[in-house]
Amino acid sequence: MGRAELLEGKMSTQDPSDLWSRSDGEAELLQDLGWYHGNLTRHAAEALLLSNGCDGSYLLRDSNETTGLYSLSVRAKDSVKHFHVEYTGYSFKFGFNEFSSLKDFVKHFANQPLIGSETGTLMVLKHPYPRKVEEPSIYESVRVHTAMQTGRTEDDLVPTAPSLGTKEGYLTKQGGLVKTWKTRWFTLHRNELKYFKDQMSPEPIRILDLTECSAVQFDYSQERVNCFCLVFPFRTFYLCAKTGVEADEWIKILRWKLVKDKSWFILSALCISPEEKTDHK
Repeated sequence: MGRAELLEGKMSTQDPSDLWSRSDGEAELLQDLGWYHGNLTRHAAEALLLSNGCDGSYLLRDSNETTGLYSLSVRAKDSVKHFHVEYTGYSFKFGFNEFSSLKDFVKHFANQPLIGSETGTLMVLKHPYPRKVEEPSIYESVRVHTAMQTGRTEDDLVPTAPSLGTKEGYLTKQGGLVKTWKTRWFTLHRNELKYFKDQMSPEPIRILDLTECSAVQFDYSQERVNCFCLVFPFRTFYLCAKTGVEADEWIKILRWKLVKDKSWFILSALCISPEEKTDHK
């Protein structure tokens, strides 16, 4: 009997509620899947795929929302998108498809499925990102070791890092001087919102620093549906999405950025020493 048949037999006799559990012996079903990354966080998945993946790279990980729900993280051109994979107790649901066995679920990915979201971005799932990647076992020797500060305690040691929070897609934007509407390709990465002439353009038309943005909200003044605006000191940008769901997604992540990224920049500034502040002037 082959390994695939053995796994299927295990699935048919296994208590469905324990099928994807973390208990000893049961985790084998997922651990045998080389691109299952367990409890990898959303932030770590984005950092991994953006830094070392390519367009079409993907991985499966645990979702922090509920038991039996998993996340498929997929690298697009300049962002990482996340999709739910659900185990119902008897089948696996992903997108429009439902699979009665783990074997069928994996076979679907072997055939490089094409998926798309509300943004209209189409992605071919081509490259499963492995959980284990060989790296050379090389370590550096410490030759200099001293303290740059004195009198600090563990309370001063605050881990900080900006969120990646990526998103991309086409939006229709109103011009600044000439109030015409043109469709542009937008990418969101950290605190930068960039827009390009189209998806294939190598250089952005403009880069907006979201730390300077004071508000993101739905807009009804332009007599257009699914419209929202970004308020900057120098200008208000009016943008329109294709659907209400897409507009809501953009507003949600942009508002989240305004709160989280500004908090991180403030905290980072507080953690800079007087010597470092002098160097930055």
